[in-house]
Amino acid sequence: MRKEIYMIRHGETELNRLGIVQGRGVDTDLNDTGRAQADAFFQHYQSIQFDKIYTSKLKRTHQTVAAFIALGLPWEQLEGLDELAWGIWEGQPNTEEARVAFKLMMEKWQGGNYEAKFDQGESPNDVMFRQQQAIKIIESRPKEQRILICMHGRAMRLLLCWLTKKPLCEMGEFPHQNTTLYQLVYQDGQYEIIDFNNIIHLKDLNDTRGQD
Repeated sequence: MRKEIYMIRHGETELNRLGIVQGRGVDTDLNDTGRAQADAFFQHYQSIQFDKIYTSKLKRTHQTVAAFIALGLPWEQLEGLDELAWGIWEGQPNTEEARVAFKLMMEKWQGGNYEAKFDQGESPNDVMFRQQQAIKIIESRPKEQRILICMHGRAMRLLLCWLTKKPLCEMGEFPHQNTTLYQLVYQDGQYEIIDFNNIIHLKDLNDTRGQD
């Protein structure tokens, strides 16, 4: 069985712009920039014949691929694709206290402590458990040979590590700009990244803005 997977992060939200933490527990809308990014992605990739769209349960992913959904393509929401829950820090301003707390947490993860998490939040291992269930569903459907997945920055970094058999401490090696694209091929039980952090569609957006 062979699958082509187009995996993107959602477009920008206002909390993204302000540097405020949003995880699984904050269900925000795209802002104007995010909607423009989503449209730019659609304009660039609308000719791709996707068999299925998968998103998280959060509306910022739905809104990012709304134009594809409007074409009538099958669409399924999987909670396994939700963002990591940041617990007590979700929705909190980008203060010095927050920056210190996140720096310490990143150091724990980079040191291999994948059980570490904020109060009321999730650890990388918690997220991986959810993601493994989602991937089992996706892999179980051989007729879906080309799919589009829209998800979230931290969760996407974790998933890319797992799919490519990298330790989770290397999650920082995967850039995650809003609407960045990672294209993968799944064959013979293996995943291979064939397009890494592609943001060419955002060039289209910037070129258009430059003409105004």
